[in-house]
Amino acid sequence: MAKDVYHEHVKRALEKDGWKITHDPYSINIEEVGYEIDLGAESLIAAKKEETIIAVEVKSFVGSSTINEFHRAVGQFNDYCVALEIKDPSRVLFLAVPEDIWIRFFQKQIIQKSLERIKVKIIVYNPDQKIIVKWVK
Repeated sequence: MAKDVYHEHVKRALEKDGWKITHDPYSINIEEVGYEIDLGAESLIAAKKEETIIAVEVKSFVGSSTINEFHRAVGQFNDYCVALEIKDPSRVLFLAVPEDIWIRFFQKQIIQKSLERIKVKIIVYNPDQKIIVKWVK
């Protein structure tokens, strides 16, 4: 599976934020259905984070249609959540999105409602600075 444009940026941002990358990618196979979530990580400072192990699906939203990119991202997020519930229920899934998309697109009411419905947890990252801007649970 091809890595997202900002894959390495998010990986570095997580490391700066106190996470150890444990999987790149994090693979799950269930009944001959295989998934590859972009990253698996664990907190280096467990007391700092509520969850100590996470999986992160990185999205860049560089395609020509933001709404199509969004549909693809939430579809993957939903499938990956189900797979994690079955294989690794202690791991929490996050969707990583660029800061500009978070501000420009993810604040729209319809998008917020969609995210709430499937309980998407988000990491907002700045791809230029390679930092985590915000954790949204």
